[in-house]
Amino acid sequence: MYSQEVIEHFMSPRNAHSMPDADAEGHYGDPYCGDSVTMYIKVKDKHIDDISYLVFGCSASIATASMTSVLAKGKSLEEALKISEEDIAEALGGLPEEKMHCSNLGASALRDAINNYLKNPKEE
Repeated sequence: MYSQEVIEHFMSPRNAHSMPDADAEGHYGDPYCGDSVTMYIKVKDKHIDDISYLVFGCSASIATASMTSVLAKGKSLEEALKISEEDIAEALGGLPEEKMHCSNLGASALRDAINNYLKNPKEE
């Protein structure tokens, strides 16, 4: 059902922790399934210098939040805003059709964090 990459990110999620000193945070929840993600970012020179998240959800939600953090770390804010649900699912080697909505959690929480940062930048 799940690719080896999904299983790896579920069993050993990357960057999974809170970040009390984050420059911004974003949230997204899926009212249909009840899963939710909070994404934290630290920004340096308009790039995501550090990223973490907390996730409440199924194995696919955990894996997609983990992969979102991997894809976004080091990217410019502009590049990170372009990370799509399809990019996340593809990087994970695909998701079952009934779990594709999970890739929306990480991408939406990331966009929310970046947009919150852009409203109130902490650097410069």
